[in-house]
Amino acid sequence: MGLKLPCRSLLPALLALVLGACASEGGAGVSSVHMATIRSRGTLICGSNGQLPGFSVIRPDGGYGGLDVDICRAVAAALLGDAGKLQLRPLTTTDRFAALASGEVDLLSRNTTVTLGRDAPGGNALSFAPVVFFDGGGLLVPLASGINDLKGLAGRTICVLSGTSSESVLADGLRALQVPYTPLRFQTADQAFSAYGSGRCQAITSDRSGLAARRTRLADPAAHRILPAVLSKEPLAPATVQSDPAWADAVRWIVYALFEAEEQGITQANVAAKLAEAKANPKLAERRRLLGVEGNLGSQLGLSDDFVVKVISAVGNYGEIYSRNVGAGSSLDLPRGANRLARDGGLMIAPPFR
Repeated sequence: MGLKLPCRSLLPALLALVLGACASEGGAGVSSVHMATIRSRGTLICGSNGQLPGFSVIRPDGGYGGLDVDICRAVAAALLGDAGKLQLRPLTTTDRFAALASGEVDLLSRNTTVTLGRDAPGGNALSFAPVVFFDGGGLLVPLASGINDLKGLAGRTICVLSGTSSESVLADGLRALQVPYTPLRFQTADQAFSAYGSGRCQAITSDRSGLAARRTRLADPAAHRILPAVLSKEPLAPATVQSDPAWADAVRWIVYALFEAEEQGITQANVAAKLAEAKANPKLAERRRLLGVEGNLGSQLGLSDDFVVKVISAVGNYGEIYSRNVGAGSSLDLPRGANRLARDGGLMIAPPFR
């Protein structure tokens, strides 16, 4: 009996046959269907949240801003030479993986946790870029509820987003403590937090950063607290499909470049001066390789050799992205913690650019 495949699963293979011959633009020997398609289209289509302050939210001017959005802009700058050649597509937790698999979006940058099931070929078959935010699962409760710990949730109704890791993390954590509760499931964050704000549930679960972001939108943010318990590890990262490893590699090293630029002290304000210094001084080997003065590293990824210059000129380094969106330069003011560079005691580190 022949295996019947859905039309969606044939699309990547058909695109590969049609575009494979011209997919090596930007680097000798680099073949990528997605990179060829994006270049031909002239726009990167990036799936994001659109409802999460600090990460992806609609600004007063109608555009999108946030840490996840800046990752999309960095990729557009590296591949197309212009961070503005970007189309943001808001996706729910339930449709994000299907949108990526079908080719509706080229890249998913939507506060998505790296898990085995999502990474595995037998699961969602995602190819994750480096983690851009280390987070943990948590719970938001009204101060007036008197809930101070997880056991205080016994018999309560808890709002959850369907299809998220937060849903299973909550179930696992409270089951281990033998704490009974009633989940109230929603398809979108707006629905879930609206229900929480109106009192339909006595707690709501999500990543702790997401809870901090959403608390700012409640009628009285000070009347709510995030419980101290950290339910899980939630490393959040952009993702592409596994069927195009060259595209995944390009995205991976674009993200690494953000970390490396911060480590080398290269910022959006000084990148032009740092480049000029690198060109004038052959002794600055590490900087020369990073900025494309020597080594041809960009070409090996199917990008221009100066792709890092384009990225940092457009969005700055990782520290700058963090500060303006979720850190000290934002309304969230989240401590960097694990999201500091490794040299500063955090987990952010890039492999050598050589």
